[in-house]
Amino acid sequence: MTDPITFELNARDGGARTGRLATRHGVIETPAFMPVASYGAVRGVAPDELRAIGAQLLLANTYHLHERPGEELIASQGGLHGFTSWSGPWLSDSGGYQVTSLSERMKIDEEGVTFSSPLDGRRRLITPERAMEIQGGLGGDIAMVLDECQPMPDRGDSPDDRATLRMRVATERTLRWAERCRRAHDCEGQALFGIVQGGSSDALRRESARGTAAIGFDGYAHGGLGLGENMERRRELVALANEELPDASPRYLMGIGRPEDLVDAVAAGIDLFDCVLPTRNARHGVLYTSEGVLRLRNARFRDDANPVDPACDCPTCRTYSRAYLRHLLVIGEMLGARLASVHNLRFYLHLMEESRSAIAAGNFEALRSRIRALRGSRAGAPPGSEPLS
Repeated sequence: MTDPITFELNARDGGARTGRLATRHGVIETPAFMPVASYGAVRGVAPDELRAIGAQLLLANTYHLHERPGEELIASQGGLHGFTSWSGPWLSDSGGYQVTSLSERMKIDEEGVTFSSPLDGRRRLITPERAMEIQGGLGGDIAMVLDECQPMPDRGDSPDDRATLRMRVATERTLRWAERCRRAHDCEGQALFGIVQGGSSDALRRESARGTAAIGFDGYAHGGLGLGENMERRRELVALANEELPDASPRYLMGIGRPEDLVDAVAAGIDLFDCVLPTRNARHGVLYTSEGVLRLRNARFRDDANPVDPACDCPTCRTYSRAYLRHLLVIGEMLGARLASVHNLRFYLHLMEESRSAIAAGNFEALRSRIRALRGSRAGAPPGSEPLS
């Protein structure tokens, strides 16, 4: 049986790296950002629009699609590729974060996660084996193990801290679940990624990474981050976990984040990203530009004939003015959210393109410094713009 994916590293610049991730539905140039299509769609943006702005792969959520419309229906229509008409690669998140966040409706034990559906109140049980079965029905190119994601404890390694003890229990359970997922996963042509947990504990992160690597997966993800730690601490936790993971395998930072988070993580050797931030912010009129963030609902843009970002090549910036886009957002016209989402996604995808080029040229640190500088300065920003954070 051939490997479901292959990953080839092409260039390095310090810890940053470029690669080529080949799946059965296409090749992904890394580092790469995955637009989030939790229910099988990026809200308001069609597959052909995503292709046109440079999207290479999409992320679907196992839990949400299991609830609606159900993996059986999706499987009957050719899996995610046939059901959605996105013919490129798909990654399916296991839904562990969503399920374990249903705190008042949820019980976690060794068997799995039992919870009451927010839709109909019925009790559900998701086990590692069931998570693999559901993702097999979805038919994505990359599946994720079921993991237990706990909130960050206030103190990372204090043995007397109850939150740290809960984190240890969750981290060790995630490893046992990962072993069960590995044994149960039998979807031909679909890769399986393990997930490193461990909160803000150096020791637990190392143990989790070492144990996950020992099980052996096609790729590895860093989970449970972006939940309160600062950027410097996150970078440290990712770096020490990466020391325990196979260098030749793809690495995925789950659910992060802001542009400056992405370039920091690329510098630490991360290859794949996803986050709802670009589309969620777009729907609220918060748009990323090469000079800062525009809060486009601001009255100062009422008669601004300029494009959102003169340096951007997306269809929104090539065609529409800030004034028109503001008008659409203010009146609640869905076209406004669509056009803003297209722009924000293009900003993120272009940032990854720039990252790949900069790594290949050996000057990634200059790009990283430029993006980080936008976070803390308004210098050179157009009127109404704000730092990236």
